Amino acid sequence: MKQAIDKLFKNGTIYTLENEGTTVEALGVDKGKIVFAGTAAEADAQYEPKESIDLQGNVLLPSVGDSHLHFYAYCQTLTTVDLAGCTTRKEAFERLKKKADETPKGMWIKGSNFDQSKWKDCEDKLPTNKELDEVTTDHPLVIKRCCLHAVVANTLAMEEAKIGNGYIFGPGGLVELNQDGSPNGIFREQASKIFDDIVPDPLLDKEIKAKLMAQVLKEASAMGITMFHTYAAAIWNFSEDLETYQELDQKGLLPVRMSICLDELYEKPVLTEAEKNDPYRKVQYGTFKIFTDGSFGARSAALMEPYSDDPSTKGIMVIEQDDLNEVTHKAYVNGLQPATHCIGDGGLEASIQAIEYTLERCKREGWTDADIAAQLPFRLIHVQLCSASQLARLKKLPVIFDIQPVFLCTDLHWIEQRLGKERMKDAYTWKRYIDEGFICCGSSDCPVESFNPWIGIYAAATRQDLDGTPEGGWYPEELVSIYEAYCMFSKNVPYANGEQDYMGTLEKGKFADMIVIDRDLFQRPANDILNVNVLKTYLAGDEVYSA
Repeated sequence: MKQAIDKLFKNGTIYTLENEGTTVEALGVDKGKIVFAGTAAEADAQYEPKESIDLQGNVLLPSVGDSHLHFYAYCQTLTTVDLAGCTTRKEAFERLKKKADETPKGMWIKGSNFDQSKWKDCEDKLPTNKELDEVTTDHPLVIKRCCLHAVVANTLAMEEAKIGNGYIFGPGGLVELNQDGSPNGIFREQASKIFDDIVPDPLLDKEIKAKLMAQVLKEASAMGITMFHTYAAAIWNFSEDLETYQELDQKGLLPVRMSICLDELYEKPVLTEAEKNDPYRKVQYGTFKIFTDGSFGARSAALMEPYSDDPSTKGIMVIEQDDLNEVTHKAYVNGLQPATHCIGDGGLEASIQAIEYTLERCKREGWTDADIAAQLPFRLIHVQLCSASQLARLKKLPVIFDIQPVFLCTDLHWIEQRLGKERMKDAYTWKRYIDEGFICCGSSDCPVESFNPWIGIYAAATRQDLDGTPEGGWYPEELVSIYEAYCMFSKNVPYANGEQDYMGTLEKGKFADMIVIDRDLFQRPANDILNVNVLKTYLAGDEVYSA
């Protein structure tokens, strides 16, 4: 007698991702999990599906995700003047001026996602308050750089914030001053919180927040996404909470598994094995976020040596080493998974020292190797500049990398100016990481970049911008295969949360999180990845998107 199951998929190419090139002819799903992966003949002989799904020659494979983004922040940017895509300062200012013309005098205006490195009509320098005064003197105006690590304010905004001559922010941030001591409108790192605290946030309205989040989640599902690791950031007032996503789930509006990562110490519930193994559980806590430095775009990523295009600075460390050591240890021994932002080699060095300190102290306190092995790995976010000696030390530590291949689409045009030719050999070295045995999880850091995973996969496999420059790839020795690039955004993401036994591959017993796409990306040129169309998205075997 045949076994009744919910769904049986066949008549297509089914990649399990267990190993490169591994395929099966049929896939059976029941109660949210995969119950069969094998030949079509075996499936027909053993199972009686309630629904038989003909793939019509298309490709079925594990769904994709994003291991590091700021979901609340992205939804918040939808309420601002979006400056992404502006190729000139003139274009950016015109968008802001249009908003000013429509806005009652005295009300705040906020712009987001500007990137002065892409403005072709001016130098690669942040604008100042005087330049923003050209947009409006009737409204307090602030614009946030796409990296989130720098904000520029006009004069009225600084007056509203009571920023005057000789203002000193203190450790972790910088308010730039002119030679006469007057502020020039540029606020770096934690100093940007001055405005986050006073500019009205439309998402404080629960109805607006829920509406925007449901809209964006629907867009994510259409891209084949079923996993988001979303990060709060208190320094920018980017909040995240379980309740919001649980309410969306109760309303049938949550087609993506959400791991909520906080940057304040919290008590993380211990999940039972039954909870971990429940394919219908979509919302959970994730990591504990720590910042060490800024970004290359804002020249605030901490370097061991000065910036090549600005020898006056090595960037900004936003936390002292002793404090970083202590908070990393405290989080780790309290069952939290430290996830540390480190872009420059200086930030990475501080992160490595904190992990080494934590493990050495734990062993002094009686931890065994088995105790450490039972913990989730330390997560290092970005790791954009890593020397050979640092990588050798990292190989001795339980770490996993959250990387953002899409950054390269922008950075390849100016990063060599920041770092110089010698340091470039240690920048964006994803192939080296993989060859050395590190698991690299793919992400976007949205709203820094689009959370569209296909752009990230393309960037990892081509090392080109979206126009296909440079031919052959930027530093092509660091190219990864299409399989490795896809795994970053699919198979590898669950490893970051210790969920690899439940998700990431199409194997018996795992959750049926899958997508159907219109082409075999593994058999086509890497530059065709951007043309992939998602036809169906399944979460726990349920269809949550159909083209």
